[in-house]
Amino acid sequence: HRRLELTAPPLQITWSRMTTPPRLVAFDLDDTLAPSKTAIDARMGTLLLELAERVPVCIISGGQVQQFRAQVIEKLVDASPTALDALHLMPTCGTQYYRVEADASLRTVYAHSLSDDEKTRALAAVESEARELGLWATQPWGEILEDRGSQITFSALGQSAPLEAKLAWDPTGEKKSALRDAVAPRIPDLEVRSGGSTSIDITHNGIDKAYGMTRRSEQTGIALEDMHFVGDRLDEGGDLLRCPDDARVLHFS
Repeated sequence: HRRLELTAPPLQITWSRMTTPPRLVAFDLDDTLAPSKTAIDARMGTLLLELAERVPVCIISGGQVQQFRAQVIEKLVDASPTALDALHLMPTCGTQYYRVEADASLRTVYAHSLSDDEKTRALAAVESEARELGLWATQPWGEILEDRGSQITFSALGQSAPLEAKLAWDPTGEKKSALRDAVAPRIPDLEVRSGGSTSIDITHNGIDKAYGMTRRSEQTGIALEDMHFVGDRLDEGGDLLRCPDDARVLHFS
């Protein structure tokens, strides 16, 4: 495994195992294709469509499907049926999978929803531990806890917090790590992982970005070593550790 880094502030690019062209390219969404919970810009939309005319493109992130619609699909102006057919959308860390139809509507391939009991226990555990650690905001921007069907998400500052506040809340990741470590023993039958800049995600065990990309490999027949994954975090708990070992990784910050 060799890694080469090119640094030209403020952009750092790292890539590995990239000796042949990819047969599928997968992207994280927030802080990769666009800043957290914001729409892709026109240039990014154009580039995504140009790429989708050449190879299948997968977007996999912790956000819910409505965010994928608002941040990506609604911004793909003049997309051809070929490009739309090449898009694979995997919200909530790969626990859901959608294909894009020619009219830009979404077709569900699978959704691994949590049971009512799992949701209740997850919500109770994360709220209790967040309050115990002093991480429960008294004046949040929107809801702190969100039921995304197949995923429970804790957003420390609220779902609608401004980007500047989110980036300043936990720059080292220590707060999220402490909360994750406190919640995980409370619900050992579920997966608890660090999400976005202020979030913790809870899903079924073993269903994450690695699971999603492995399913892509099974359904498309494209080997993991022929895929590229592009993400913004290579730190512990970040995108790299949630990707299959065989997938090639491109990282930028």
